[in-house]
Amino acid sequence: MHRRFALFATLCLAAFSAHAEVTIDGHIDPTEWAGAQHITDFRDTQPKTGKPGSQPTEAWVLSTPKGLAVAIRVTQSADVPRSTQQTRRDEDALVDRINVMVDFDGDGRVGYDFEVRSLGGVADEVITNESDFSYDWDGRWDHAVTQDAEGYSVEILIPWYIAPMRRADGENRHIGLYIDRVIAATGERMAWPAVSFDQGRFLSSFNKVSLPAYSQSLFAVTPYLVGRVDRAHGGTSFQEGADIVWKPNGQTQLTATINPDFGQVESDDLVVNFSPEETFFTDKRPFFTENQGIFDFSLLDDYSQLVYTRRVGGESDDGHGPADISAAVKVNGSVGDTSYGILTAQEKGDDGRTFGALRLTQTEGTQTFGMLATRVNHPFLDRDANVLGFDHRWQPSETFTLTSNIVGSKIDQPQANSSGLGATSIAFWEMTPVWSQQWLGMYFGHRLDIDDFGYLPRNDMEYLHWEVRQRVTDLPADSAYASHLWRYRISAQDNTEGRRISRRFRIQRDSRRRDGGDEEWRLDMFTAAYDDLLTRGGNPLHTPPTAKLTYERESPRIGHWSWKDEGFIGGNQLTGYHRLAYYFKFTPTYFITDAFSIFAGASYEWDPNWLIWQDRGTQVSNLVGAFDGRTVGIDSGVNWNFGNKQELRVKLQTLAVGAKLRQAYEIDPEGRAVPSNEHIDGLGVANLGFQIRYRYEIAPLSNLYIVYNRGGYEQDTEDEVGSQFRRGFGLKDIQEGLVKVAYRLEF
Repeated sequence: MHRRFALFATLCLAAFSAHAEVTIDGHIDPTEWAGAQHITDFRDTQPKTGKPGSQPTEAWVLSTPKGLAVAIRVTQSADVPRSTQQTRRDEDALVDRINVMVDFDGDGRVGYDFEVRSLGGVADEVITNESDFSYDWDGRWDHAVTQDAEGYSVEILIPWYIAPMRRADGENRHIGLYIDRVIAATGERMAWPAVSFDQGRFLSSFNKVSLPAYSQSLFAVTPYLVGRVDRAHGGTSFQEGADIVWKPNGQTQLTATINPDFGQVESDDLVVNFSPEETFFTDKRPFFTENQGIFDFSLLDDYSQLVYTRRVGGESDDGHGPADISAAVKVNGSVGDTSYGILTAQEKGDDGRTFGALRLTQTEGTQTFGMLATRVNHPFLDRDANVLGFDHRWQPSETFTLTSNIVGSKIDQPQANSSGLGATSIAFWEMTPVWSQQWLGMYFGHRLDIDDFGYLPRNDMEYLHWEVRQRVTDLPADSAYASHLWRYRISAQDNTEGRRISRRFRIQRDSRRRDGGDEEWRLDMFTAAYDDLLTRGGNPLHTPPTAKLTYERESPRIGHWSWKDEGFIGGNQLTGYHRLAYYFKFTPTYFITDAFSIFAGASYEWDPNWLIWQDRGTQVSNLVGAFDGRTVGIDSGVNWNFGNKQELRVKLQTLAVGAKLRQAYEIDPEGRAVPSNEHIDGLGVANLGFQIRYRYEIAPLSNLYIVYNRGGYEQDTEDEVGSQFRRGFGLKDIQEGLVKVAYRLEF
């Protein structure tokens, strides 16, 4: 009788457990997590030894009607210090944390990282191109953390509508899953599976997990109101608009924005750029980060992309400042094994541009095929820009990956019609856990033009490199380093006319330190070559052999202090090793409390024989000035995090440039810099960015911002860096206060 009663009680408990709903409260209740997949095989990936982690870690994964639920139990013994630092959302901080990364389609194209810190702070990122992480995206998901004497527990719930995903295969969904935990005091990272994001393959190496399939819908409207007082130009203004999200299921998701606000609640870092290559900026605007991963089409050259969303609402075609946007719509989804994305945006006014993009991808076994077409119409310029690209990825084995693409552009504009082609291919072979190789080839025709909607630092180039990587983890126990990743690279770059642009040999060492910090050394050695961009279409400059040594170090918080430093020393384009340039920046941070910190960074750069092109209007100019340039910068501020819902940030950046002319030069057809008597003025720049920003999270993805902005940029002939530095603090080209309220309504 007793055995029968015990069996009946067990069956009742099992039946109850099967229907128990997971409550996200940070307490891992065995009843709620009964039936979940239990994971205990966490192995070291930082350093990447593949050995079991030094501290026990467990995870439970469960598919529920409300989303993908994950629980993680972290044990941290008393002899391993715990981080106590409060962090704001998406702050890149060296603290104790866990990461849950999900590839909802399991095809290695787009992943999502959900990071929870031990004190409850969060970060979320989109992963593309195997290991490119972007903090720009903010998702709506639930989390909770509890701490105790033995460690801490984390529970998260990721709704099924959070990202586009293909229809499930029958009753199950097959996803890619990766989970890790990081100990800040030692830098140790323990992961399941034991793969690292500094490998050639990361996202496509996630463990494949089969889970019961569910579908969720969402309709959300986020209206906003901004009130602005402009002290620099006078006047008060109000602006209102809304973002709309409709996700009837994972296979169809629509995002729209009406009269979007792209106000100054975020600030870009200050940059002074006299080079011919455009500066790249990331995008934090909610519409352009939501469901944006499918539009990733990298040309494998730094930040190059066919869709660079900062073009929308960027500098207007009439040159009168940033363009205003009327509306934009984005549709993402899938039909069978084919995923698609459609993006269109319209700027205001008769000179407003129209942007459009269509993306298709399909996976067939070990291969993935994709297409991206973009079109931009410029009424003011009577210009239509069309770009079409095809990309392909092949993974014939677990150790070899080949990624390729081909791109064509066609520009229709009176007296300026053009068409061009480009192609890239990259192969990665992980021969052993220690050794791997990478081959990269690029060709960008001199008429290739993707910059109406995309971003490409330069066209007119042919490039090849071969890189060998060596991972070293068997370091002595008393070493300050836990691991090294060595990279040895040789590269060659020519323009399409066969002129040598670069021949380079690079040695790089990325190190993990046992104190949890990071360190990087890099030596680049260049042979003699030509700079064909300096004169913007004029004669190329012959450059002598030179080299550059770069160093970066980030130290975790120890006591009340943490710090970062970076710098370089190298030759110059005119005299090579004669008269070396150098740069250094040191940024210490002092933590008054775990939530309140002050940082004060200072930088100095000396650039002898700094060559700056002299524009002479419509005529081709081969005139350059060789300057002795000094740049002084300050990057400082205050961070005060009131728990996980409020933050106060004060940020002050200033850059001052003083460049004294040494000599004017005319670049002759042979590439020689011939001294010239033509007059060139000295150069000075004052640049200021100051912001005070308070943010209160009313609810998930609903915020109140109170912001004060002040800054400006001035360039003149005053070449004393000290006077430019002092003058920068008086700039008031921008001086405004604004209040923004955005509240997300979900139906």
